[in-house]
Amino acid sequence: MFPQSHNGNKVTSFCVRLKNNMPLRLLYLLILLLIIQTPGFSQATDKKKVPNLPAFDYRPLHFGFLIGLNTMDFRVYHKAPADRPEGMENRYAEVVNLNPGVNIGIVTSLRLNKNFNLRFLPGISFGQRDLWYIQDGEKDAGLLEIKSTFLEFPLLLKFSGSRMTNLKPYVVGGINPRVDLAKSENDGLNLTSADLYLEVGAGLDMYLNYFRLSTEAKLSVGLRNVLDPSGTGEPEDVMYTDVIDRLTSRLFVFTFYFE
Repeated sequence: MFPQSHNGNKVTSFCVRLKNNMPLRLLYLLILLLIIQTPGFSQATDKKKVPNLPAFDYRPLHFGFLIGLNTMDFRVYHKAPADRPEGMENRYAEVVNLNPGVNIGIVTSLRLNKNFNLRFLPGISFGQRDLWYIQDGEKDAGLLEIKSTFLEFPLLLKFSGSRMTNLKPYVVGGINPRVDLAKSENDGLNLTSADLYLEVGAGLDMYLNYFRLSTEAKLSVGLRNVLDPSGTGEPEDVMYTDVIDRLTSRLFVFTFYFE
């Protein structure tokens, strides 16, 4: 990891991106409003002790949509120094900036029994990973800004606990095939476009007057090596490819579901 003195630059960079990105600003405002309002919803339901949408969980099939925030990351596996080209023995790569991205999608949920639902959540996600290269301890050996636009097709099994008036906790897990539409050899690295992810998460269902709102935190871990060892074919890109043995993807996603 790099010295803590870079933290101020990361915060400044994040603020600049947020200022120049109106959809992200609106999304953060939506999250803030929901966080503020949620205690009010809980208090109201506690006073009335009357469940909202009492028949919602008995529907065999229901639909909705989702919107969320993500941060994308790489787990970098380096080659042994002896396996690298001459002069690159002390060269390493690391993801430092965790940039905010956006997820949107649709929800199809099939009721299996009282506690289990099978959920299909096709959608699209946007994000970026900044891969810094360090040479002899200096972080000025190169920066690759790798942008991704994923088409994703999660198939997840949701296990729900008992409903507490208008709240219900749950855990979820499954697989998510993703295809990166923004794959490009111009990034300095040649990455494969398809990957398969294992996903696990937990959340809370909140039953409101007219719909169910769910908040969920989820970790998504890529199973494949997405680095193409043949590189981009450009001689100047050898310095980026030949120090890395494997790259696997990781995503953290915080999602709001409206069903």
